Amino acid sequence: MRLRFGPAALVIAGALALAGCGGSDTGGSGGSGSGKAELSVGSAYMPQPVSDDMAAGFLTVTNKGGAADDLTSVTSDIAGQVTVHETVDGAMQEVKSLKIPAGGRLELKSGGDHLMFEQLKRKPKEGQTVSVELHFAHSDPVKVEMPVKPATYTPKTGH
Repeated sequence: MRLRFGPAALVIAGALALAGCGGSDTGGSGGSGSGKAELSVGSAYMPQPVSDDMAAGFLTVTNKGGAADDLTSVTSDIAGQVTVHETVDGAMQEVKSLKIPAGGRLELKSGGDHLMFEQLKRKPKEGQTVSVELHFAHSDPVKVEMPVKPATYTPKTGH
């Protein structure tokens, strides 16, 4: 499925384009052996949604292990569904999974790969946190508390 940005999505995309990634590391999964993924999650945040039914989320998954893994799905109690998207040539496209390379990282950031929270059950406000659970092909799920930042948030650190 390939989605093109319409006028409403351009407003959201414009607000999100002003945002980056920042924050502290939380959570972890995997083992210390070189043959397993060793995942940690950091730089998580959600810009305060400008829409009543949709929001975006950003974070970084770091893999210090010797095996790759895949982010396969995300769940959250605030959304009817959370989908994983990549952005190619200005168009966001839902994907079934995103690779986390061995010894590498998966960066979900404004203008690139990201999470879409759809069918919001409540609209998160700046200062609140959103609980999400990341699911992987091989590693145990990781729970993350995602702080809600201003819609125009630009972190001082991160990628």
